[in-house]
Amino acid sequence: MDSQADINQKPILVVDDDYSIRALIVDALNDAGYGETRDVDNGLDAIALLREASYDLVISDLKMPGMSGLELLSRIKEIDPSTSVIIMTGFPSVDLSVSAMKDGAFDFITKPFKIDDLIYKVNIHLRGKKLLSEDELNIQIEHTRLHEKSRELSTIGYIYESVEKTQGDNKQIFREIVDLALRVANAESAVMVLYDEDKGLFHLKIEQHEKTYKLASGDQLIAALNSLLEDVVSTRRGVIQSGNSRTVFRSLLCVPLMIREKVFGLLILMNKRSEGTFTLRELNYIENLTARASLNIENQLLYESLFLSIMDTLKSLVHSIHVRDHYTERHSHNVTRIALKIADSMGLTAHEIETLRIASILHDIGKIAIPDSVLLKPDKLSTQEYDIIKTHSSVGESILKSIALFETERKIIRHHHERWDGRGYPNGLSKEGIPLLSRILSVADTFDAMTSDRPYRKGLTRSVAFQELLKNKESQFDARIVDAFIAMQNI
Repeated sequence: MDSQADINQKPILVVDDDYSIRALIVDALNDAGYGETRDVDNGLDAIALLREASYDLVISDLKMPGMSGLELLSRIKEIDPSTSVIIMTGFPSVDLSVSAMKDGAFDFITKPFKIDDLIYKVNIHLRGKKLLSEDELNIQIEHTRLHEKSRELSTIGYIYESVEKTQGDNKQIFREIVDLALRVANAESAVMVLYDEDKGLFHLKIEQHEKTYKLASGDQLIAALNSLLEDVVSTRRGVIQSGNSRTVFRSLLCVPLMIREKVFGLLILMNKRSEGTFTLRELNYIENLTARASLNIENQLLYESLFLSIMDTLKSLVHSIHVRDHYTERHSHNVTRIALKIADSMGLTAHEIETLRIASILHDIGKIAIPDSVLLKPDKLSTQEYDIIKTHSSVGESILKSIALFETERKIIRHHHERWDGRGYPNGLSKEGIPLLSRILSVADTFDAMTSDRPYRKGLTRSVAFQELLKNKESQFDARIVDAFIAMQNI
């Protein structure tokens, strides 16, 4: 077994244009006992040092002026192929990690990183190097094994990281999975199919391939591969297959996507860009990818199921108000429609619009606590009765308070009766201190209230209501939202 002192005498070169990063790494290496450590701020100076003396390990940033980390890696391998390289970057991607590993990088680490993780990787590498010096045959085997294992772990790590970053609906997640699989396995084409267990049928979901590659139509491909796909579903295990003159592929890799041990889809990759067939390592990569992706999809489905269940419960509460007061039912529909059109015209994101949709549907849910004598009073409310009505926004927030999914929505509901000038309720917030979506909801809510008939008054015409909104810009309402609403010709 190597002594720590033996390991720590290996020369190391640190290359990074950021002085603070270099200093941090050099200090940590010195503290760990690595005596021979040098640092430079660019690739050209690093090349000069490497021509003067040999280094067992180079730790290099990816993005540097003049010469990138990948360019430096290539030059290092020309000067001394035995020199190992760890690449650092603050902008990781599977493409970069795969390129770095193919070009001979020992490992790939993402900034910001824990310095202990870097020291651990350095130690693993130098122990492998030490084995080489003691026994050349064993060293070559051990170093290769360590290098390959590091490559495998790094690639799987980036697969997990990339899958975790996927967002959107399931179709978008599927598309990103296909794109990631193409890059990791270096394949020419990929197909994602969904499996209908009840009918035993496969349905094309995503198809992606290089422009230079002619892929058979999805239906034709599924028909040609039907027997193989059924075997993968039956065994629930991925397969690699070589093609022949009768097949539409030179090589094929097929892996199932499963939720709770049931296959719901299959990922098919065809034809490596390089010669040869897919390897067991690539099969392992894609199986890790589909396993992590399946877990994310399952979590999203569970979230959607939970969300829909909660929404159904809340809608039932809202419906109980509608049964008592038909005006509130019409009002909720109208306010939701108007608010969403305002949000769309203002260029809000899809996430913001969906949040506003939920808040608009539920904005009067607090009226469930308002007694009929006040809620259904056919005459104008007294001051005391109006104070009771005013509690509905804070009551609505309280109803949603225990539901973590609606953290944003409950705040919108609480503040949809605040005023731009700070004279609203329940907290007297003003201007930008009022959530933007609450300000939009306020305009939509007020406009529909003004134009609706009530037992004690007839609704205003649209033109008069528009004038009221304009008159109250920058006192009750955000002028930008009123202007956006007025600019909409057809609501």
